Amino acid sequence: MNKILVMGPSWVGDMVLAQSLFKQLKLDQPDCQIDVAAPAWTLPLLERMPEVTQSIALPFKHGDLALGERYRFGKQLASHGYTQAILLTNSLKSAILPWAANIPLRTGFKGEMRYGLINDMRPLDKSILKKTVERFVALGRAKNAVLPPSLPLPVLVADRSKIPSLLQQHGIAPASGPVLGLCPGAEYGEAKRWPVEYYAEVANAALSKGWQVWLFGSDKDRPVTAQIQQHTQDRCVDLAGKTRLGEAIDLMSACHTMISNDSGLMHVAAALDKQLVAIYGSSDPSHTPPMHPQAVVEYLGLSCSPCFERVCPLGHLNCLKQIPPARVIQHLSLAAQAPLA
Repeated sequence: MNKILVMGPSWVGDMVLAQSLFKQLKLDQPDCQIDVAAPAWTLPLLERMPEVTQSIALPFKHGDLALGERYRFGKQLASHGYTQAILLTNSLKSAILPWAANIPLRTGFKGEMRYGLINDMRPLDKSILKKTVERFVALGRAKNAVLPPSLPLPVLVADRSKIPSLLQQHGIAPASGPVLGLCPGAEYGEAKRWPVEYYAEVANAALSKGWQVWLFGSDKDRPVTAQIQQHTQDRCVDLAGKTRLGEAIDLMSACHTMISNDSGLMHVAAALDKQLVAIYGSSDPSHTPPMHPQAVVEYLGLSCSPCFERVCPLGHLNCLKQIPPARVIQHLSLAAQAPLA
């Protein structure tokens, strides 16, 4: 049996995309065991991926090199009998642990100075592997092997049994109609955030039709969701910063439709099989698209896009401001005609 340790990514969206790798590994090697080492905040995602046998919380602070700590942590894993490590990040520090664990086959793309630490080094041709998910899946296959014609989609298994208690905990009345989930934040920066007043206009349109509107996000998104509440007379349910990631996932599974910027929660919504409108500004939907065949992507593809900047370098943010709320509301009206999930 191939026992695989995956060094997972730190970003929520990338971890969702990594599930395509896990699913493909199970298709190629049905009896393999997949353990994933990643920052603790991503573990609620791994708990909802049935392909993962064990998740291992990495104790290192984000950004810290901590080479000695990583070496010692790797030595502790040496007894686990891993036959292969797959590194989904390209940093030097991510390669220390599998090497210290003496894992025989250590697979990763050429990144920072990792020669000797990785013994199955792969060149990364971004013109061939254009999408993040393609790069992840490629690392799980033999060197120079072609990708399968279609990649398995991420599918998170939410714990819907927890929804009633979560509704009670957050004072949310059981919905008599559809629930619209809004994810108006974006950790990367404002160049990925559709304007607050646009989100509020969509929320007001949904509220006028009898929908509930739930606002999702981290503690950093609270100023954004607070502004939406101001524009909607506090008629939304503001969950930003009030839920742990696992709770947010389970509550999102109760939504009928999700509207989101290009963010980690967008990928979560896609993996929960939600009606989804994904709004792209400075980023590129051809690089990290939502992995759902029915997802609607709103992207203008202006001459200045994608710039991949955190703040609009031209100062106008036209890539987002020129996507009108009415266009998104139209998708909302169409979604309401679909059966509830």
